Amino acid sequence: MKRISGIVSYDGTGFSGYQIQPDLRTVQGTIEQVLQRMHKGDFVRTTASGRTDAGVHGVGQVIHFDTTLHIEPSAWKRALNTLLPADIRIQSITEEDPDFHARYDVSAKEYRYRILRKFDEDVFRRNYTYHFPYELDVLSMRTAAELLIGEHDFTSFCSAKTEVMERIRIITKLEIEEAGDELVISIEGNGFLYNMVRIIVGTLLEVGTGKREATDIPSMLEKKDRDAAGKTAPAHGLYLWKVNYKKHC
Repeated sequence: MKRISGIVSYDGTGFSGYQIQPDLRTVQGTIEQVLQRMHKGDFVRTTASGRTDAGVHGVGQVIHFDTTLHIEPSAWKRALNTLLPADIRIQSITEEDPDFHARYDVSAKEYRYRILRKFDEDVFRRNYTYHFPYELDVLSMRTAAELLIGEHDFTSFCSAKTEVMERIRIITKLEIEEAGDELVISIEGNGFLYNMVRIIVGTLLEVGTGKREATDIPSMLEKKDRDAAGKTAPAHGLYLWKVNYKKHC
């Protein structure tokens, strides 16, 4: 038995999220169907670094699975990409130590959020950016972003449906860059709560439009109340960009 890991990219537009769900098209379900075909009908369970919601895209999602097949990594990549649909691509395959775990060994994740700032919508980017045709004070947004860096209780910045009781997370990077007609928000941390990145983005946009002040951020954190923070930004502007590991071949 070998443990294999893979870096997976996917266009989230046509999926009901990453995690397998009955009677719905998901990224995990699609990959596992292909692996089952390669294993002549035997079911193969995959484990990912984490879930993404419907519409969210993956650039550097990481998965692992166990297999009895003896196939070189380059051949694994070729075979999977031949059988997978065009909206999922395997970027690389690595044979791992038996104790490697795609979820539990994660040390940090990076997400990026793309905001389209021009007045007219772009038909070719409608599924990959959040169209936001309003004036933004980017300097105020950056000031607010700096106040979110560090170790905090992010209860105010996660969905009320979050079941996880421990809400303390560490954000190590939160950068806002102007790239042509887009604004790209990059956020890296040791872990993220349900909808945390999208709520942070929504809050920063409210700061950028003057609905909130950058100096309101500490109060939002202290209140530990979802109603204290801004709206949740749409899923389709979000990308799981990269996953870092404590140990990884």
